[in-house]
Amino acid sequence: MSITVNGIDDLKKLAGTDLGTSEWIEVTQERINTFADATGDHQWIHVDPEKAAEGPFGAPIAHGYLTLSLFIPLFTELLDVQGVTTKVNYGLNKVRFPSPVKVGSKIRLVGRLADVEDVPGGVQITVDGTIEIEGAPKPAAVLQSLSRFYA
Repeated sequence: MSITVNGIDDLKKLAGTDLGTSEWIEVTQERINTFADATGDHQWIHVDPEKAAEGPFGAPIAHGYLTLSLFIPLFTELLDVQGVTTKVNYGLNKVRFPSPVKVGSKIRLVGRLADVEDVPGGVQITVDGTIEIEGAPKPAAVLQSLSRFYA
């Protein structure tokens, strides 16, 4: 369930708040192949199901950066900021990939709005995120994302 805020002042009130959990999304071979085409990273561990079945994970796995890129659509399920003119990704403080995402796995985001700080013309938010893999003991990614919202 998404939290909706209207404007920067309402966003500031959410600092330190757990944002909840997104819906599960499946990481399909088609999604992996499309990402490989977009980035030029066609390593066999991602795009060759037969060879990957014989590899260290027993199946093709998603690119770590594919998993990271899914943070944005998953995050938009958690927080909707209205009443601002511009929303931009500002970067990452840290990111780790503790467990590979095998093709066919489902992932979701658990998020926390760790901080909201003023920047010229708006605010910068820090989100602590964990991308979980359904049924797995370790997450696919643990990250701290920075975004800016301008009035």
